Amino acid sequence: MTLRIGNASGFYGDRFDALREMLTGGELDVLTGDYLAELTMLILGRDRLKDPTAGYARTFLRQLEDCLGLARERGVRIVTNAGGLNPAGLADAVRALADRLGIPVRVAHVEGDDLTAAHPGSLAAHAYLGGFGIAACLREGADVVVTGRVTDAALVTGPAAAHFGWQPGDHDRLAGAVVAGHVLECGAQATGGNYAFFRDGDVRRPGFPLAELHEDGGCVITKHPGTGGFVDVGTVTAQLLYETQGARYAGPDVTARLDTVRLTQDGPDRVRIEGVRGEAPPPALKVGLNKLGGYRGEVVFVLTGLDIEAKAALVREQLEPALGKAADVRFELVRTDRPDAPSEETASALLRLVVRDPDQEVVGRALSGAAVELALASYPGFHVLAPPGKGSPYGVFEDVYVPHGAVDHVAVLDDGRRISVPPAHDTAVLEEVPEPPLPEPLPPGPTRHAPLGLVAGARSGDKGGDANVGVWARSDDAWRWLAHELTADRFRELIPESRGLKVTRHVLPNLHALNFVVEGILGAGVAARHRFDPQAKALGEWLRSRHLDLPEALL
Repeated sequence: MTLRIGNASGFYGDRFDALREMLTGGELDVLTGDYLAELTMLILGRDRLKDPTAGYARTFLRQLEDCLGLARERGVRIVTNAGGLNPAGLADAVRALADRLGIPVRVAHVEGDDLTAAHPGSLAAHAYLGGFGIAACLREGADVVVTGRVTDAALVTGPAAAHFGWQPGDHDRLAGAVVAGHVLECGAQATGGNYAFFRDGDVRRPGFPLAELHEDGGCVITKHPGTGGFVDVGTVTAQLLYETQGARYAGPDVTARLDTVRLTQDGPDRVRIEGVRGEAPPPALKVGLNKLGGYRGEVVFVLTGLDIEAKAALVREQLEPALGKAADVRFELVRTDRPDAPSEETASALLRLVVRDPDQEVVGRALSGAAVELALASYPGFHVLAPPGKGSPYGVFEDVYVPHGAVDHVAVLDDGRRISVPPAHDTAVLEEVPEPPLPEPLPPGPTRHAPLGLVAGARSGDKGGDANVGVWARSDDAWRWLAHELTADRFRELIPESRGLKVTRHVLPNLHALNFVVEGILGAGVAARHRFDPQAKALGEWLRSRHLDLPEALL
């Protein structure tokens, strides 16, 4: 007995017609849509400040208007976290849409994640719920299930638990579904999107992934026939490493052991996942707090030609008196210029100034006035990429934890009945897994100074203020070299930003992979825009571009 679950959205703003593509491209039992991220919760929180009836992903409604009848005809049930901060509101909107279209559907929603009232000063505080509220809705016959903040993988564990009759103690089966859900959650990232070796296939328009789940928790990751992109062990490995930390991948339903995952190519565009072991979930639920941190202003000065560093120094000296009251002032000189350049743009460097303060006036009018006044009184060739604005609000993200029992997890059915979802009783404190033995190192031989990316892939992402960089080898010999060469200390050498930070290396031999967690590199999270790449999306590609002494036998 196989359950086919597809995904049609990896974020709020993903490809609009993916819902129709997945419904028409092949057989499905359940179609999920993931719309939420830390930044999205902040955006929806600001929407709700303006309109108390808002707070959900409106795009989903427009997609559903085009596809609700199609899903009904094909018997595909839809599960989505597009409810955001207002799942009840979205569920009501879906019912109104269905009535207007004359399509009989039963719409249920899951609530209990909203803990904002218990965290004064937060714009949005939401616990990450598991999949058993979704399962309760589906067992009672819901055609569409809307949730708020659940874990991304819960969109798969819920339907799987409902279909196969799994219970909270079925840790291995649930862990297999968590791994499948983690692969699916970011949509086309599992089918060649954002992939280190993107030239291995045609990724101009990758299809969206689906999982063929089995009762024992194993699955096959694939995609609809004829869609773009590709699915292989590498694309699945990359997504498994994305935004994870150690060998234990904890969630509210189960802790999945990523070090037990086994991947095999099961045919073209088919990767089998098996062997996943699960453990009891940790005793506390993660709660994401989103707050307004203040205001942020930015000006980017263009410095062209000669004396770039002297020009940058002049701007700093001229502006510093006007910025003395600001809480945080950062200048960053980006040397995009080159000598004897064939175009003005390639002869230019960028000096980026970012100012943060609780007072909008400090980062707005004070900054813009001081910058504009330099127009005829600063370095030769003075100009900026865009006029400075009045300063925009920014957010900060923080994790806190509460006991499972502190959350009232409820499935609300189409007829108004409410089913309470009991908290997890079987829990285990999360502990680090001892480092496994490393493979035998490669024998000594000639080397060539070349980019790491010639022998290894990488994918990176954010978790609050931390970043992770997963690195994997594409062959046994490359793994033997990588496991010994790319230590935490070597990582710090290659990524200078990490030198003053805690870097933890996790070894995953089954995946031929190393996962590095860099604490604090993203400051207060993506909404604070602490660095040039605020979500660390390209941190792995930077690492791959760094040069090491690579064994010639691998090249």
